[in-house]
Amino acid sequence: MGYIKNYTDLAITKERAIILDLIETAFASIQPQTILDKNFILEKDELKVTGKKINLKDYERVFLIGFGKGSSGISKIIEEKLGKKLTKGFVIDTNKADLPAGRQGFEKIDFTLGTHPLPSEENLKFTQETIEQLNNLTIKDLVLIVICGGGSVMFESPNIALEKLIEVNQTLLRSGATIAEMNTIRKHLSKVKGGSLVKLLFPAKIVSLIFSDVPGNDLSVIASGTTTIDKTTVDDAWAIYHKYEMGALELTENDFSETPKDENVFSTTDNILMLSNLTALEAMKKKAIDLKIDCEIYSEKFESEADLAGIALIEKTKPHFILLIGGETTVKVMNKDGIGGRNQEVVLSSLYSLDEKTIIASFDSDGWDNSPLAGAIGDIHTLEKAKKLGLNPHEFLNENNSFNFFKNVQDGIITDRLPSNVSDLIIIYRQ
Repeated sequence: MGYIKNYTDLAITKERAIILDLIETAFASIQPQTILDKNFILEKDELKVTGKKINLKDYERVFLIGFGKGSSGISKIIEEKLGKKLTKGFVIDTNKADLPAGRQGFEKIDFTLGTHPLPSEENLKFTQETIEQLNNLTIKDLVLIVICGGGSVMFESPNIALEKLIEVNQTLLRSGATIAEMNTIRKHLSKVKGGSLVKLLFPAKIVSLIFSDVPGNDLSVIASGTTTIDKTTVDDAWAIYHKYEMGALELTENDFSETPKDENVFSTTDNILMLSNLTALEAMKKKAIDLKIDCEIYSEKFESEADLAGIALIEKTKPHFILLIGGETTVKVMNKDGIGGRNQEVVLSSLYSLDEKTIIASFDSDGWDNSPLAGAIGDIHTLEKAKKLGLNPHEFLNENNSFNFFKNVQDGIITDRLPSNVSDLIIIYRQ
């Protein structure tokens, strides 16, 4: 396996090693090559995407659009599988795909290195140029769209100036709003979200391959539902704007626009869920059972404030048991200079709730928990190391500085960035 670079340093007990093996299993189960080899198969002129069959003879051109974290690696595999049948592609990601030895890059795909978690000129330019390249499509055109987490920021054509858009995103990220709430506001400040891209590409046939990082896998929320009909309204966006007291942004009613509601516009679009955190959760459960440890998936759509999540989940974990959780927590940032991520905060806030027989780990499936750590592991040994170093977990928690805490106690999980993103995963093991 080998995704966790500091595995040996972290595996100081047999029980920790079990947790780390489950994490390795989760990472292995969600890698793009594995998923696409099973679910994206081209046989002569017939393309099979999960259970859907597409006859490529029905189309004169095949285009590819990819956006979000991990979309470059996925798009590269699709480019290789389609070969000459792919006409042209446009992809934006925070990392370029790892290319096989001897390859110089994409063959038919124009790649842009984008930014996340905040939008940039590069992101907006990519979106505008992609739309301009695909502005005269017909029913004889097929557009495959790879949609990954983070795509909401990377694929963007806003109603407002970039500087104001950055302010909006900064405010949302610090507000404590859920991903659904954040994306409701983003949809109604955009010309491409909430199904608006479908309207721009109509009447072409669209097949969206969606790699979910959203708890519950609501397709209208993932990357702000670029190709799905949107149930939210401008009024909903305004309500969230006021709920989180965002008035300092000084947005006006004219900044918000309604998303397409005409179902006929979506009649030529298929949205296919390719991957979610259930894939990783099921793989970890099987591994635990193979190790003869009782195990249960508590939820694949868990949501909570990060500083409360671990404590509540520990209470629900029975002795001699592993509890598995997928979802996404939220952090209300009190110190903008702190470094860390929601997974690290989950573990940090749980430390004083752990007894000598309980271990917790929380990690981001793409290896990047808003910092160079994928997440963290915590147990009684973590507290012992903190005590020896004179570190107070509560002080680091109050400063939103979980990264530096785990860097000092050396219980952060290091993987570097990974090419697949299915939200956050939490493991609790009570011996």
